Amino acid sequence: MAASILFNPTGSFSNAIVKLFVSSEGVTSERRFDKGITIAALKDRLEPITGVPAGSMRISLFSKADAPVCQIDDNERMLGFYPVEDYMRLHVTDSNPHRQKGAFTDVSLVQKFEISEEEYNKRSDSVRAFKQRMKLGRFADGASDAGASTTGSASDDAQQELAEKIKVGDRCQVVVDDVGGMAKRGVVKFVGLTKFKPGYWVGIEYDEPLGKHDGSVGGERYFEAKPKYGVFARPNKVEVGDFPEEDFDFDDDEM
Repeated sequence: MAASILFNPTGSFSNAIVKLFVSSEGVTSERRFDKGITIAALKDRLEPITGVPAGSMRISLFSKADAPVCQIDDNERMLGFYPVEDYMRLHVTDSNPHRQKGAFTDVSLVQKFEISEEEYNKRSDSVRAFKQRMKLGRFADGASDAGASTTGSASDDAQQELAEKIKVGDRCQVVVDDVGGMAKRGVVKFVGLTKFKPGYWVGIEYDEPLGKHDGSVGGERYFEAKPKYGVFARPNKVEVGDFPEEDFDFDDDEM
């Protein structure tokens, strides 16, 4: 395999920025890196993403087909010296066998933030406030105080009315119940009826690979998205507005 790897010792790069997936234990993300960055600096940027200390970090490069390419192990070399291309993967492991595994992603080790019910009700950026604005769950029209109708399902007419207010190209956020009500951000790519389920749907390309597909469902393509970036959501789960893409990159020249 080593004989087929094309390294670039000249330091001349045709495309200075490369998009790479970063993976580690419990972590997968997409990041943009400058090929002119040194491997030592790359490790510093990967440490807060993966939780693996730069001093004990091992980086393996995998191809787009997820085949192993080489080890990225020379701290003095630039990233562009290695045969990196868009959408290849950097897999990070910890060379220290005694370090507790998963400590960076184990939420049970994190001190919980607590807030009183009164203070929580005053916040405008909470999941509860979002549900009140979107009339979801027990805040839906017609829901009784006792919670007799708290499924959050809106009628077809109500869904159509909400869908008509959403346009392709709108920035949006989606509250996803299966991840504890976390809001995922993205851009609207499709609004309308589909073949896979009745009713109105909103097709979204997330900013992060947190989706389920690439915009195609059941062999029918509704919009274009990168793999695992596409998702469909009901209109009452989508809030459009000023929700810019969150920048998780760490740059030595920015704070």
